Parts: sequence; C-alpha cells; structure tokens
Amino acid sequence: VSGGEDEIQQLQKALLDYLDENTETDASLVFSRKFYIAQWFRDTTMETEKAIKSQKDEDSSEGTHHAKDVETTGQIMHRAESRKKFLRSIIKTAPSQFSTLKMNSDTVDYEDACLIVRYLASMRPFAQSFDIYLTQ
Repeated sequence: VSGGEDEIQQLQKALLDYLDENTETDASLVFSRKFYIAQWFRDTTMETEKAIKSQKDEDSSEGTHHAKDVETTGQIMHRAESRKKFLRSIIKTAPSQFSTLKMNSDTVDYEDACLIVRYLASMRPFAQSFDIYLTQ
C-alpha cells in the first residue's frame, strides 16, 4: 500500500476489519475498535488545530503570504474533513455490515494486525519524539 494519507486510511480500515472479524472470539475487541476510531478522530482534530494555530502565528509574524496561508488552511481543513468523513462512515456502519465493505480480498491475520498497530503507533507524536525524551 502506498500513497501517504490514503495509505494510513487503508491500514486503519484493515485493522478495523481484523478487529471486527475477531469480535466473536474476544469481546474486548469491540472496545478496541471503538477506541481506535475515537483516538484517530481526536488526533485529526488536534492536528488540524495545531496546524491552523501555527499558520496564524506565522501569518502574524510575516504578514506577506496571506493568500498562500488561506489556501493552505483550506487544504488542511479539507484533508481533516475527509479523514473525519472516513471515520464517520465507519462509525455509522454496523459491525456486521463492516466486514462486507472490505477494500481487499486478503484478510489480515494476527501478525499483520500487530505490524499495522506498531506502524500506526509509530506515527503518533509521542513515538516520534521518544528519542528526544530518552536523551533528556
């Protein structure tokens, strides 16, 4: 899978597919699925707020690239809304219907799910700044 933001959404969908398929064997996976959706929604909101705040700070200090900043803010908002729309569509889908909406015919096994979780966790801000915390 390649394509930046689309890649992350495909990995998220694959992980949610795996969790949905295995809810019959482990009831805690229902909670895990809801937790991941809520966490990704929250992350999208936080990233958008930080990006807009940093652009406002740059705009007040520079003041000359206002039209470019407005366009970039629009792009940030559009990207955030597309992520939220993706997550809302997953929330609105009943778990029984969710497994029929798979992007791939391949199923994700336990090892693949663990790898996806590790990759998505490595994209989080704390994981990216862990070396800084460790050094300090």
